[in-house]
Amino acid sequence: MSFSQKYHPLLTVDKDTGEQESLQCRDPRKRRSLLVIAVIIIMFTSLPFVHMIRSRGFWGACHGSQRNSSTLAKLPSHYTLPSGDNIPSVALGVWQAGKGEVGNAVKTALTAGYRHIDGAWIYCNEEEVGQALKTSSIPCEELWLTSKLWNTFHAPEDIETALDQSLSMLGTNYLDLYLIHWGSYSPTCASCLFRTRPVAFKTCTTILDGDLTADPYPTWQKLEELVDKGKIRYIVISNFNTRRIKNLTANNLKYQPAVNQVELNFWNPQPELLKLSKENGLLLEAYSPLGSDKQVGKSLSVPEVKSITSKLRITPAQVIISWSIQRSTIVLPKSITPSRITENLEVFELPQEDFERLEKAATSHTPQRVVNLSAGWKLPFDVFDGQ
Repeated sequence: MSFSQKYHPLLTVDKDTGEQESLQCRDPRKRRSLLVIAVIIIMFTSLPFVHMIRSRGFWGACHGSQRNSSTLAKLPSHYTLPSGDNIPSVALGVWQAGKGEVGNAVKTALTAGYRHIDGAWIYCNEEEVGQALKTSSIPCEELWLTSKLWNTFHAPEDIETALDQSLSMLGTNYLDLYLIHWGSYSPTCASCLFRTRPVAFKTCTTILDGDLTADPYPTWQKLEELVDKGKIRYIVISNFNTRRIKNLTANNLKYQPAVNQVELNFWNPQPELLKLSKENGLLLEAYSPLGSDKQVGKSLSVPEVKSITSKLRITPAQVIISWSIQRSTIVLPKSITPSRITENLEVFELPQEDFERLEKAATSHTPQRVVNLSAGWKLPFDVFDGQ
């Protein structure tokens, strides 16, 4: 009797004749038992095989042109600033990360490989961020830390005090990036009373400071002094439109702005601002890269995104973040979920035809800016006028 005859679960052998016979000729109860055994054997022998062929890429080959993410090229992890310094292309954003959440998010991010943390005084969580950084074994010089000068502190006499408070909470002697903030209301902080736009307010009020809003040069000059003191490495602007950038850079600046942090995503791709920034050596940082809170689900369901996701076998979020980095922007995805924090750092070079397809889809619809409260603040102008 052959091996297959002896152990085949669906055949048995007549004791007298030695002839193979189907289980259908046997006792029904025994037949059912043997069928159960057969199913179990098939499951345990086939699953490892399926796992093997999928892990080795054969599965994708059997399903058209799908790829395994392991075969995709990784995108650069850093950009080079005009100074020659390399700044990470993906940062963890900690806006809206509440008490008891942000520390774990920072620890998860650092373990996953993040080296750029984007925070702000107004987020009311810098102390917890600082505690998480303190427990890390990563040297300070390997990290890029961002904080932001809140709108009520734009007067030159208020700036250093505000900066020192952030430095103290973060437990550091200097910041890599210090940003002229505008921001929005932080629901995690009961004392954050000022919901503001990219404008300056008089100290501790919501009264518009027209002079500093129209010309931020005095604010910039004070920040330059703090660069010379070693408390700031790079000065950053936020939500500056082309008019405000030109107004600022028309002055005799000792230090040029290194980065402009703006709302930048599929729904608001801002190709003109991106083009201007590249021509002037100014990096853009994309906040809300997956869209605002109300747009994320919509972003992940864009047909072109879903198509590329299926083709490349990466997640929709990875498709969008990868596209953003291929546009030469720093990306600031925010999350407190460990799996998503790790996922958002894994970015891949999209094939050129897929990148161009997504770029065309993003720039073909009417831009949808979410963050603009000019009317709500009853300002006599639109803060994005001229962009």
